[in-house]
Amino acid sequence: MQIRALKVFCDVVTRRSFSKAADDNGITQSAASQTINQMENHFGVKLLDRSKRPFVITEEGKVCFDHCVKLVRQFDNLVTRLNNVHSNSAGTVKVASIYSVGLSYMKQFVQRFTEFNPEINVQLEYHHPSEVYNLVKSGDVDLGLLSYPTATHAVAVIPWREEDMAVVVSPDHPLARDSSVSLKDLNGFDMIGFDQNLRIGQEINRVLADCNATPNVVMEFDNIETLKRAIEINAGFSILPEAHVQREVAAGTLTTVQIESTPLIRPVGIIHRENIRLGENTENFIELLIGDAQAATPHRHPSPLDQPEIETPSGVFPAAKAGRTGQTEIEI
Repeated sequence: MQIRALKVFCDVVTRRSFSKAADDNGITQSAASQTINQMENHFGVKLLDRSKRPFVITEEGKVCFDHCVKLVRQFDNLVTRLNNVHSNSAGTVKVASIYSVGLSYMKQFVQRFTEFNPEINVQLEYHHPSEVYNLVKSGDVDLGLLSYPTATHAVAVIPWREEDMAVVVSPDHPLARDSSVSLKDLNGFDMIGFDQNLRIGQEINRVLADCNATPNVVMEFDNIETLKRAIEINAGFSILPEAHVQREVAAGTLTTVQIESTPLIRPVGIIHRENIRLGENTENFIELLIGDAQAATPHRHPSPLDQPEIETPSGVFPAAKAGRTGQTEIEI
């Protein structure tokens, strides 16, 4: 009996759902069901009573679950120990980041970390958000850096930065004359938005709708760099993290306009595999990131995008209360 099958069984019981367990393990719901059938055939007992809705775990299933949980945990610990030995001996911290985070922050962090730890190599890769999740879940990288991070049973989230957002326009745009605007002031103006497959695009549209703001969306892109180029040719305004337009503002190619009454925040987080002990080098790199963010974050007022809610079996609470390895479901 493969350890993967035992894990699927444990996840089905823990999640009380074949579909959710299948998602956690990157397989189809049918494959998860077949895995349980194979286990029942192997042991010659019924583990789950699927004649009831929702299914009920049998007495034999309870005994099997208790032992499988221990076996899966022991196997994960073995994998962690081996990975840590390899990571520490190789002196490498592997990080996957979305472009907007990596290009803005990571060069300085990598340089600072290697100054204090010259024997350790930080490997930094840039990817689409979905690929960052996949690389972390598969264990191909130690850490992931992205905005609006989602914690699952496979991935844990560490809150890192909260980036103030502003209306960004070309210096020739009518709004460039204003020092601040309300979201309602954006009604009727052409807007360059984020792709709606990205959470940041969904969240910005939600806040605009809540404020009855209806700009005219003329373009949508999946990365900040492309949005900035479109704004520079005065194709419309956008709402972007201020930290990512400082260079253009200093050069005079873009202008920021503060948002009145409803400040917007883009949360950025660090993700890693859930229930996996991190190596010492990785822990030290996280401490550097967290320490810098705490020192650099000024006091500010709450925002509709601030403190994304985390769904847990017992209710909903702000993300800031989430632990580094708590098994939570965050909708961001």
